Amino acid sequence: MSYLKFDRRLMANLDESTQREYIRTNRKGAYCCSSIVGCNTRKYHGVLVIPVPELSENNHVLLSSLDLTIVQHGVPFNVGIHEYEGDIFSPKGHKYIREYNVDIASSTTYRVGGVVLQKEFLFCHYTNRMLQRYTLLEAHSRTTLRLSPFLAFRDVKMLTHRNDQYHGDYGQAKSGVTFCLYPGYPTLYLQLSKAHNFVSDPHWNERIEYVKERERGYEYTEDLYVPGYFEVDIEVGESIYFSAGVEEADPDTLAQLFAEERKIRTPREDFRSCLLNAALQFYYRPDATHGYLLAGYPWFGVRARDLFIALPGCTIYADAPERFYRIMDTVLPDMRAFMRQEGISKEIRNINEGDIGLWAIWTLQEYARWSSLPDMVSRYGDFLDELIHYYLRNVHPNLRIDDNGLCVMTGDGRPLSWMDAKINGQAVVRREGYLVEVNALWYNALCFYREALPQKWTPELEELLSRVQQSFCDTFINQHGYLFDYVPPHTSWRDWSVRPNMVFATSLPYSPLPKATRRSVLEIITRELRTPKGLRSLSPKSDGYQPQCHGTQWQREQSYYNGSVWPWLLGPYFEACIKLYGRSAISFIENTLIGMEEELQQHGVGTVSELFDGNPPFKGRGAISFAMSVGELLRSLALLEEAKSKYDTQILPIIRYE
Repeated sequence: MSYLKFDRRLMANLDESTQREYIRTNRKGAYCCSSIVGCNTRKYHGVLVIPVPELSENNHVLLSSLDLTIVQHGVPFNVGIHEYEGDIFSPKGHKYIREYNVDIASSTTYRVGGVVLQKEFLFCHYTNRMLQRYTLLEAHSRTTLRLSPFLAFRDVKMLTHRNDQYHGDYGQAKSGVTFCLYPGYPTLYLQLSKAHNFVSDPHWNERIEYVKERERGYEYTEDLYVPGYFEVDIEVGESIYFSAGVEEADPDTLAQLFAEERKIRTPREDFRSCLLNAALQFYYRPDATHGYLLAGYPWFGVRARDLFIALPGCTIYADAPERFYRIMDTVLPDMRAFMRQEGISKEIRNINEGDIGLWAIWTLQEYARWSSLPDMVSRYGDFLDELIHYYLRNVHPNLRIDDNGLCVMTGDGRPLSWMDAKINGQAVVRREGYLVEVNALWYNALCFYREALPQKWTPELEELLSRVQQSFCDTFINQHGYLFDYVPPHTSWRDWSVRPNMVFATSLPYSPLPKATRRSVLEIITRELRTPKGLRSLSPKSDGYQPQCHGTQWQREQSYYNGSVWPWLLGPYFEACIKLYGRSAISFIENTLIGMEEELQQHGVGTVSELFDGNPPFKGRGAISFAMSVGELLRSLALLEEAKSKYDTQILPIIRYE
């Protein structure tokens, strides 16, 4: 039985099936994405969505959808589906779906009368090419397939409307045709593995609606150009392959290419294997030498903080250390260039923010934990040394070391931490001064530096470390047993909001807090912030709590860090639980992970969302696949296995969700 499988009842219920989305990516930053029923609900959805850096930094939708029509006895049955104004769906292809299965290749099985047809698709790893395989499983008479491409050729943040500027003429390719609707775009090659007819029938399909964009307060209607359709006969037991790419394929090798791509994929057969597949999808290799992690899909690029937080889980704890080495070899030169004031990376966003270096040190710490401290020192010791002394020189634009040893972050009102929601350029949650997680990271970084490079440790640094520890306790601990989220320097004002950032003072390898305080902090986090899907960004007891992350962009920005749940915070939370409660934390963590496993069948099928609503039923929101969420859950599984081994607890598999 397949691990991720959806039957005809769910697929026929559009209220359910259109809420579940799939994402398939390649290493070039391209992707294929839609709802599992095949109805596009976002402007980001498409069969072939690729980077076109010559036009913009965003991805571009070339092929929006590919409608399939099954013809029997001259009668066409269109099994595609689109939504139009007035909640009208046409055609209603969902009623022919018998099963949607996510194993190695995503597979949809249709039944039309006596015809049973299976459609599978894969996205090629290192070329911008989508492959589909159509296999006729049953039929009692001649069967013909029609494939109608819906072309967009637009930026993912824009929408296409009927116009006179498009170039509707098509060219010839080997067993196919080519299109390029607008100047500056690459040529789109549409090809089949079998002889066929391409019937020219150019027209605009108008007023297609994207319900997710309507919900988010954006423009939500689009017109798409349909140039005609491919028509091909298919026999029982026969497979026909379709390719959509920006390079011409050899039609005679499409079957072999599909088989090769399928062979190198990890089957989705349990929680961890789904996370491994999801982690691989963030891996971005624009050329032969560079490597990055994209922050998420379908709309994020490379972001420095997300990269370092997600990196351990998405690489070394995903059994892919080669990805870790390539990404570090790519990113560290850009970090060094920034520290030496030689320029700021154009590929990695926000690399100049104050806490990025501290997250990088945590990443090195995780690497040392996975490999060994001598190996870390051999590979990255010089960088660690340079990074620590960069902070000590007090030359960062918006972070300095105060006289009390703590890090002070200042700015012009823009976001300075991972809580980066903003409206009109100003942070929704304005955190300036001494930030609790930044200073927990700073104390941890100094301790790790002492451990890794003792020959460079000095009495002056030892005195600084003692000062940081004392100042941290004096500044952040309050009489109610938790930590202030941030404190403006040299004032009596304190932020009493109960937020999850204090978890890092309990979870990091080195904590400035006494054990009793760590226990108290963790108890309050558990009582007020913990949910089955992660930690709330604000306690329901605090002023300004907004648990529902939906509506217009302004409404969503307000709620991101004022109550929404962030699953990536489960990583540090679980780590703190293990440190403080040992064996007794194991079953608690297992039960929480079982709840997270259920999410693989929800918002982003086979992956984990960016965030969730703060109140039940904790609906998935934001990006359908988020690197920090996936990475920290993979690291959590590694922490759990390590704890079981340490406490000699029988290692059992996580219960499967059926």
